[in-house]
Amino acid sequence: MSGRARVRARGMARSPSAAEPLSVALSDSEASSSSDHVGTSRISQKYEGGLSSGDAGCTVKERGGKIRREIMDLSVCTREKLAHVRDCKRGSSGIPVKLVTNLFNLDLPQDWRLYQYHVTYSPDIESRRLRTALLYSRRELSNKAKAFDGVILFLSQKLEEKVMELSSETQRGETVKMTISLTRELPASSPVCIQVFSIIFKKILKKLSMYQIGRNFYKPSEPVEIPRHKLSLWPGFAISVSHFESKLLFGADVSYKILRNETVLEFMTDLCHKTGMSCCTQTCEKQLIGLIVLTRYNNKTYRIDDIDWSVKPTHTFQKRDGTEITYVDYYKQQYDITLSDLNQPVLVSLLKSKRNDDTDVRMAHLIPELCYLTGLPGQATSDFQLMKAVAEETRLSPLGRQQRLARLADDIQRNKDARFELETWGLHFGCQMSLTGRVVPSEKIIIQDHICEPVSAADWSKDMRTCKILSAQSLNKWLVICSNRAESVTESFLNCLRRVGRPLGFNVDQPKIMKVQENPAAFLHAIQKYVDPEVQLVMCILPSNQKSYYDSIKKYLSSDCPVPSQCVLAQTLNKQGMMMSIATKIALQMTCKLGGELWAVEIPLKSLMVVGIDVCKDAFSQGMVVVGFVANINPRVTRWFSRCVLQRTSADVADCLKVFMTGALNRWFKHNHGLPARIIVYRDGVGDGQLKTLIEYEIPQLLSSVSEASSNTSPKLSVIVVRKKCLPRFLTETGRTLQNPPPGTIVDSGATRPEWYDFYLISRVTCRGTISPTYYNVIYDDNGLKPDHMQRLTFKLCHLYYNWPGLISVPAPCQYAHKLTFLVAQSTHKEPSLELANSLFYL
Repeated sequence: MSGRARVRARGMARSPSAAEPLSVALSDSEASSSSDHVGTSRISQKYEGGLSSGDAGCTVKERGGKIRREIMDLSVCTREKLAHVRDCKRGSSGIPVKLVTNLFNLDLPQDWRLYQYHVTYSPDIESRRLRTALLYSRRELSNKAKAFDGVILFLSQKLEEKVMELSSETQRGETVKMTISLTRELPASSPVCIQVFSIIFKKILKKLSMYQIGRNFYKPSEPVEIPRHKLSLWPGFAISVSHFESKLLFGADVSYKILRNETVLEFMTDLCHKTGMSCCTQTCEKQLIGLIVLTRYNNKTYRIDDIDWSVKPTHTFQKRDGTEITYVDYYKQQYDITLSDLNQPVLVSLLKSKRNDDTDVRMAHLIPELCYLTGLPGQATSDFQLMKAVAEETRLSPLGRQQRLARLADDIQRNKDARFELETWGLHFGCQMSLTGRVVPSEKIIIQDHICEPVSAADWSKDMRTCKILSAQSLNKWLVICSNRAESVTESFLNCLRRVGRPLGFNVDQPKIMKVQENPAAFLHAIQKYVDPEVQLVMCILPSNQKSYYDSIKKYLSSDCPVPSQCVLAQTLNKQGMMMSIATKIALQMTCKLGGELWAVEIPLKSLMVVGIDVCKDAFSQGMVVVGFVANINPRVTRWFSRCVLQRTSADVADCLKVFMTGALNRWFKHNHGLPARIIVYRDGVGDGQLKTLIEYEIPQLLSSVSEASSNTSPKLSVIVVRKKCLPRFLTETGRTLQNPPPGTIVDSGATRPEWYDFYLISRVTCRGTISPTYYNVIYDDNGLKPDHMQRLTFKLCHLYYNWPGLISVPAPCQYAHKLTFLVAQSTHKEPSLELANSLFYL
């Protein structure tokens, strides 16, 4: 193992495990057979047991194992502490609308229970496979639905005795005594039961010839080929089973796995031809480490952690039975695959332990010519034709998505093995669920000279071209840096910029133009030479989208020499017939970066501060996360205070919120001569299983800063978790077809959870495909706003993102915080200067 993989392995081995909230932990990950990982070696040796659900190859683990993170959240009950929504969390305003969901009823007998047993062996047996075989051979368990991990046994039917002693005989003739003791009876709503139900459905999908890759299931037998771009799309589904209000529901959403029809070996060969053999090793490691590959001989995915150039396919490795075999012979014997290149290196993948308390870190060797790259290439987003080809296949219309779901439901109900599995556990797969949502009224846009009612409720870009914005600072002294080739197009653009600025109320004077050579160092040198304290803004006309241009400019001007900056690609300015539209968008961005205000909506709550918090991983430093915090500092919710910091942590949890909130309150006090009456925090970037941590660690930071801000009456605080990715989808029936619901659609019953104060909001439109709702979970609420008011406020805030004159999917402060953290995580890797905190410099 090379140094990089060894260091990461040590890190995994030493990582502390989080305390589990339940006494039984469950995992739905694949249990690997001995043939799954070639050249597997161990850094330490330790027994690992996992509970297998029949022959599904899925595991459920005992305490100390890994519980699915989304299941951990189910043990957190926040609604019972919120008195104003304890009895009813539903709103009533708006027009009712009938919605079709992607959720299906799962019916259980009223008195259904899951019985948990503890199984011991005498003499003790280490092999989980042998433990399972001995237990399942007994006729007392032969006709019962069961799931077993070698220690914990789950049954849907209770055994005759609480403690039962059985015995079985091994193939060697040894008698083994087994003691089965009842430990718990679990209701269907228990988080443990939810994960057992999930394992049952994963077993069912495998019976439908689907393969699990990551969390989702795909059908390799029905690929969608995009030969022009060497891509294959495997259709499949993301699934979940959970309790929504009073019902147990199965949810499914269409998913696609993107595979490149290019092996890692082909990728490496092509890379070496382009860069030359002298730097081939370094280039391959830089391009490949961290990517996910799929081995089609077993349809499993692995992360490339290193490349071992010293190991070749002709080398041997030790199998689990202790025998030595070459990689060439192994693949020929196991899969009838003949390796063609005997000089290729091997890829190193560190396999995740299935137990939180397990220091056993295993390393797998993979053959590059058998590994296929997954996901889109790094530069795919800038390839319009490629993205269009992928979107045409993956962005299903509402009707197309519904047809796929109907086919899945039909396959489950028609498949004999699937029906038997459900019946054995007492489950009945029911019909697709419909529910009633509400559509709240569209908002009026407030600008300087009048109130605008946009023709399209979701897009008012045309309305903005002839209207004066709320406030704008004149741009008197500024600098433009461009290359010699871009001089002509730059002059044309600046003329357009002045023309579009006048109707908006944004006055733009002639800048100082500096022409430089086409390289990042020349641009940076010009900035360092010509930027002085009086320069209000620096504009750079970049000759290419090479990342080093943007990164070096933004890092210097946001941290080292804090001046708002605007980067524009020269090729963007060459688009014929679009110059006025481009100039208008850039003028609006520049206005914001100078502290201007574009538009507003009516906010009935006076003295309200709204906060957006986002967390994302830094692209440069492993183990480093970027925390972004954005809050309004005026009652109109049009001016913003932004802070960002890098912190080292193993989880996406912020430990700087007290400092940030205190800073925001001080800025509010400076501008308004008092504190806000209410604070509503929208927390984005929350991963599965983090609700308890947020409640116990982040909310106390916010409360502490709020209580210390005033000796008299403190502002009231609410905290809302925002999730853009959620499984439920909602469609409206129009005649014989299905359509996306209109913006302003709210769902606060049926698909929500009884233990949370939560709702879904569709706040935007989409030109093609199926709209995804945004999920909101109010985890703390001192404000006591009615559900109607909280929902309407959230919808209003989706109108205030100044980088797009239209509706967005999340409240504006969340999107601002996301833009800020993305800039730091991807480009600057450094905390922005406080001198820029009062402007949206990151748009």
